[in-house]
Amino acid sequence: MYFWYQSVKLWLWILYPFSLLLRFISHIRRVLYRHDILKSTQISLPVIVVGNISVGGNGKTPFVIWLCELLLKEGYKPGIISRGYGGRSAHYPLLLGPDTLGAESGDEPLMLYKRLGLPIVVDPSRVQAATYLQRNTDVDIIITDDGLQHYALKRDIEIVIVDGKRRFGNRHILPMGPLREPLSRLASVDFVINNGAEHEGEISMYLVPSACKTVDGRDAQLIPDGEINACAAIGYPQRFFDTLEAQNFKLNQVQHFNDHHSYKLKDFAQFETDIPLLMTEKDAVKCTGFAQKNWWYLPISAKLPQPFEKQLLKKIKALK
Repeated sequence: MYFWYQSVKLWLWILYPFSLLLRFISHIRRVLYRHDILKSTQISLPVIVVGNISVGGNGKTPFVIWLCELLLKEGYKPGIISRGYGGRSAHYPLLLGPDTLGAESGDEPLMLYKRLGLPIVVDPSRVQAATYLQRNTDVDIIITDDGLQHYALKRDIEIVIVDGKRRFGNRHILPMGPLREPLSRLASVDFVINNGAEHEGEISMYLVPSACKTVDGRDAQLIPDGEINACAAIGYPQRFFDTLEAQNFKLNQVQHFNDHHSYKLKDFAQFETDIPLLMTEKDAVKCTGFAQKNWWYLPISAKLPQPFEKQLLKKIKALK
């Protein structure tokens, strides 16, 4: 909702009572879980939640990739759990495998699986997903992709990703603004990661693109010396288009779809077929079955300061 990131218009105050109601419900839920009136499950493995307090497009997935690669380098065996937004499986928990479809798991878990090859379980109940990972795999630490507000699962470390450019928009709770919880929630998390900027008290993260890859898996190279078309079905598509221009790509046609859009071949009929089409890695996992030879995606990796690595690893080792 673009109006969340603009000055508050007069008509938006119509939504204010609903925002107050959601804020009240959010507060009551936290109180009920804090006092064990609502059940919160503690599993025996360390649990790290990577989430946000605002909706959509904050850079959470690149951070999860960075975190898992860091843990692997340090000798850990991480596993990931996710709600699997946008997917629908015939059964849960769903352990992803080579034949899993994005329509079953959701696009983000499938992208993480293809990039990392780690045990990933999707379930609307993160308690069930974490329990399944603990009982059926050899993971020794669990990363929950999103789920900051899923208090039914106890967590040992909370990490929040903040969009360094858009920040918190108009700073109001849904539906008047983009916040899932009030800004005061940030005071209770372990780390706040700022995606793309510097801010006092926050860890700066920058996203670094690497060489483009073909959606159909061929080994080929795309050189930014001509025009391209681009599409994105992510929470903040303009960031992707800005990244392409920063990489010296010349954009011809661009099209953004709703976040987690389930692509069909007909969605691409609007593009000139003789011009390469470039998309995000999250888009690509949903298009492999009908990808054309001149379709590409841009892998993105996160870069964070080394002192933060040491600080985070120290906190994790203290848990174990």
